[in-house]
Amino acid sequence: MPPSPLRVTLGEDPPARLDKALARDVPEAAHLSRSRLARLIAEGAVLRAGVAVTDAKARVAAGEVFDIVVPEPEDVETVAEDIPLTILHEDEDLLVVDKPAGMVVHPAPGSPGGTLVNALLHHFGGNLSGVGGERRPGIVHRIDKDTSGLLVVAKSDRAHHGLAEQFAAHDVERRYLALCHGVPDRADPRLAGTRGISFDPGGVVKITTRLARHRTDRQRQAVFFDTGRHAVTRVTLERGFGTAAALVSCRLETGRTHQIRVHMAHAGHALIGDQVYGGRRRVSAAILGPDAAEAAAAFPRQALHAETLGFVHPASGETLRFRAEPPADFRALEQALRGREGA
Repeated sequence: MPPSPLRVTLGEDPPARLDKALARDVPEAAHLSRSRLARLIAEGAVLRAGVAVTDAKARVAAGEVFDIVVPEPEDVETVAEDIPLTILHEDEDLLVVDKPAGMVVHPAPGSPGGTLVNALLHHFGGNLSGVGGERRPGIVHRIDKDTSGLLVVAKSDRAHHGLAEQFAAHDVERRYLALCHGVPDRADPRLAGTRGISFDPGGVVKITTRLARHRTDRQRQAVFFDTGRHAVTRVTLERGFGTAAALVSCRLETGRTHQIRVHMAHAGHALIGDQVYGGRRRVSAAILGPDAAEAAAAFPRQALHAETLGFVHPASGETLRFRAEPPADFRALEQALRGREGA
């Protein structure tokens, strides 16, 4: 039986050419990069009104509907590796894992082994969902290499499709803990005057922008307001450490690449340890003491942890919610930031 096509309706103000427009509007859970979309277009797998469009530069308009026929997945060549995993839940359809900081999710040229996918291939023993054109674990969302915390992984096709739909509809609960520079405060005129910043009841900082690749550094994401993908993060202050740093919780309404890191930097509260978006910011030794400043300067990664994950089980309909405590390095940094307050 041929695979069912993926239907994509172009949103407002799409990029002028087909490949760019589809790359913007295709659901992230489909794992279709622009380069793969270009290949599918060339192969005649992208249809408009039932007719194949084979020119990636074809002109498009808002509201147009395209069907993408994604081929059945092929067996992946990635090697299964017996790597220990911290599994919070597993059934015949899905698995929830607490990923350690430092572990890459998918193999890449710079990280061909030791990844979460390598570990899951061994753990699943061949019982895999197909995604992205390969038969591999159905990971419908990702977290960065140096971010710790919760991921849900599909083991069956029905779980993969059901979870992908929930993520696309923003129906999944995702709460992160982060340690940031400065203390987000709605009374701060600088914060209140920053474009894209508003406030929800209870002092929650709402950050609403669009995100896309940086124009000159393709490894980074950047804030835009006239292009890119819609992105919303809600930030709640959990604890301030003087005026130098804070523990915050971040709830994702959307889940774009590097979203929390980019949004927090845009708000002027970059994450401690974030070498990409944090610039040269340092925790003030005058405010929190030299031990806190030294601990923050030495923290080797962005201080970000995916603490809570909640969703509806795609097979049983049961509401599931999981929580993972931050790892030891995150807790040690938080303790150090108490500095003179703790003393």
